[in-house]
Amino acid sequence: MQNKQHTTNNTHSPSRWTYPLAVVLFLAGWQLLVVLFNLPAFILPSPQLVWERLLTALSDGSLGRHTLATLMEVVSGLMIGIFSASLLGYLLSKSKLLERVLSPFLVASQAIPIAAIAPLLIIWFGSGVFSKVLICSLTVFFPVLVNTLVGLHAVPDTMRDLMRTLHATRWQTLYYLELPAALPVLLGGMRVGATLSVIGAVVGELAGADKGLGFLINVGRGQYDTALVFVAVLTLVLLAVTLYGSVLLLEKRLLRWQEVN
Repeated sequence: MQNKQHTTNNTHSPSRWTYPLAVVLFLAGWQLLVVLFNLPAFILPSPQLVWERLLTALSDGSLGRHTLATLMEVVSGLMIGIFSASLLGYLLSKSKLLERVLSPFLVASQAIPIAAIAPLLIIWFGSGVFSKVLICSLTVFFPVLVNTLVGLHAVPDTMRDLMRTLHATRWQTLYYLELPAALPVLLGGMRVGATLSVIGAVVGELAGADKGLGFLINVGRGQYDTALVFVAVLTLVLLAVTLYGSVLLLEKRLLRWQEVN
């Protein structure tokens, strides 16, 4: 028994050091690149310069202020995009005719990069928060819609027939059958949407804004403060990873019934 436990611990112990080791190797390679090629700070700042710029941005409150602005846009856009895509996905799953009519338009809309229409949305709705939330929602909308349709179409017809024989209402069928069956696929779409929403917010802020991490990137680029650009980009990465991890935790909580004892 002890040997088995010892073997299990050895099996899992390397993964504990994988991420810290990867970070150390990345920072070491970064520093080595700066030293070997003697790169100036406005082209590639060293990790130490980026760290010092991070501390400065934290101490003067600028990083926290702009991060909060981007986070509000991302969360609002993510919630609106998920709700609207899930609602439309449910309606399309109930009407084959509606799905055939709207599907070409939905697919065609994805052929237009969000960066191409972001300036138009800024012109139409201004450079305030609403346009950024709208861009985030549009970025999230299609992946969640597709996953909702896939999840609802995957519900077996035999289970639907069973619910009809039990005289279940449409809401009872949705709550007890369709939602649990589609939830794993829907949560997969939410994971994709969580990261895409950050991209949508940054695209909107780069197109026109007076606050947010995208605005901070524009400021750093205009002042050749590349360290500030790195700080903003790394904060965006941390924000995306945090949102992705939050969806994973939600998925683990909601899908406990799938675990096999």
